[in-house]
Amino acid sequence: MSRTLNDVAFLNNIKRKGLARTIRLLILELDIKIPILDPIKCVVRVANKVNLSEKTKRQAMTIMHNVTKSGISAGKDPMGLAGSVLYLSSKNSGENITQMDIAEAAGVTEVTIRNRFKDLRNRIDLN
Repeated sequence: MSRTLNDVAFLNNIKRKGLARTIRLLILELDIKIPILDPIKCVVRVANKVNLSEKTKRQAMTIMHNVTKSGISAGKDPMGLAGSVLYLSSKNSGENITQMDIAEAAGVTEVTIRNRFKDLRNRIDLN
């Protein structure tokens, strides 16, 4: 089961920075291949935290599928990308949710949501 560094650090009551350093060392020394966190699962996770409607979730999953297929998501934090996709779909469906609420649920900053949102809005076709 995939978990973010923040989740693991919080649940084990350790600092994220120390955990990240240890994980990088283990990956390097043991030559482990780590699977990438599925952005679709991130969308569902964040949407459930902020209680978005099913319509908005489905629209966000469709947008995320298009984003990953087009390669826009390469190198981007999946949680930040999921938050921005949810914000975009909530705007399209008329749901009233703030960037701050989504950023808090995704564990990223409002600036991340805003920057990814602007990038997505300009680069994808919503139809």
